Amino acid sequence: MSSNPVAAEAAPQAAPGSAPDHRRLGRELELFGTDPLIGSGLPYWLPDGAAIRHTLEEFIRGRERRAGYQHVYSPVLGKRELYEISGHWQHYRDDMFPPMDLGAEQVVLRPSLCPHHALIYRSRARSHRELPLRIAELGGMYRSELSGVLGGLTRVRAIQLNDAHVFCTPEQAADEAVAALELIGEAHRVLGIRPVRHRLSLPGAGGKYVADPALWERATALLTEVLRRSGVPFEAAEGEAAFYGPKIDIQIADAAGRESTLSTVQIDFHQPERFGLRYTGPDGAKHRPVMVHRSVIGSVERVVAHLIELYRGAFPAWLAPTQLVLLPLSEGERERAEQVRGRCLDRGLRVEVAGPERGSLGARIREARLVPYQAVIGPREAADDLLALRLRDGRRPEPLPVAEALARIGALVDACAPELWDACEPVPGAERR
Repeated sequence: MSSNPVAAEAAPQAAPGSAPDHRRLGRELELFGTDPLIGSGLPYWLPDGAAIRHTLEEFIRGRERRAGYQHVYSPVLGKRELYEISGHWQHYRDDMFPPMDLGAEQVVLRPSLCPHHALIYRSRARSHRELPLRIAELGGMYRSELSGVLGGLTRVRAIQLNDAHVFCTPEQAADEAVAALELIGEAHRVLGIRPVRHRLSLPGAGGKYVADPALWERATALLTEVLRRSGVPFEAAEGEAAFYGPKIDIQIADAAGRESTLSTVQIDFHQPERFGLRYTGPDGAKHRPVMVHRSVIGSVERVVAHLIELYRGAFPAWLAPTQLVLLPLSEGERERAEQVRGRCLDRGLRVEVAGPERGSLGARIREARLVPYQAVIGPREAADDLLALRLRDGRRPEPLPVAEALARIGALVDACAPELWDACEPVPGAERR
């Protein structure tokens, strides 16, 4: 953890001999919770946790838009027949919730988004000129996990998945998978995530896999090429493939060293065939597209669990639930603090006013120790429209006009920067770090 400068700034320390646990931190920081009446593996998000989740979702949507993805919404339910066509019912039924009877039909909580996206693709005729067609969704899906494996946000039954499917020609598939790996790497760097390894996940003995050796060999060869072109070390792992094909898994480890999959890239020849997907080629004939599955940050629940343990509450300013806390010295400065709060909200910053009713100035500063920016507003600041900032790492820039201070903070937040202040400008008091 010490290699991450943001995490080290003001993070609460775990007990000696213990590793940070997102379940404990989630309770202490009031990010999420559970209740027996809602059910195991079904956490709810409290306001601060919801702020992190919303910011993360908007971050990934923005990166996807820049990469040429179009966003869609699709239902969390589907007819059983849909999953029979996709192969989930035959190969993945043990991990699905039981079907529900609706009149003469049976519907199922979806365990995956890809069948819905295949139907979106085939909703009309497609031309080779439209390909690659990149469809993305932050959508809900449901897995019937056993109670014994559920834990916090890392293993849940209701999952919000950052998912996408690229429909492309066979010649485009490798390039699209390479681009997906690049997008994943970029997002991980911004978030401060350091994968422990890349894994080429292959079928194993005794698994429930689609029986088509030629398609497996073709997909495996393409993914191997993708990994080599991307220049990342990788290792093969048997028994970890999806039922319909091999995949690249980007593995992370928690503070206790437990490994899990965060991001994935897959090349799928199976479902385009099952759903009869076609496009019209330059020759005027019908051709079968390839389906590239990719998830940049995996499930929102799992990535937030990882970030909670990584930063131990001292989140980067752009991701922090509260980015700026205003500290009026007395009731005489409250009105000015509320005016500044309004200007912060207009700028899109998450801000809070902590007034004297919450204790002494020292007590309020300690209470807000995880907030990236604190601003003390005394008589001078109120009279001269200034902010006397205190950075979470202990530095104190000279008082600045409110507009300038908010512009600087806003620029760092907008850039998803890990720094609390412009690294090009020395900050008075930096020697106290």
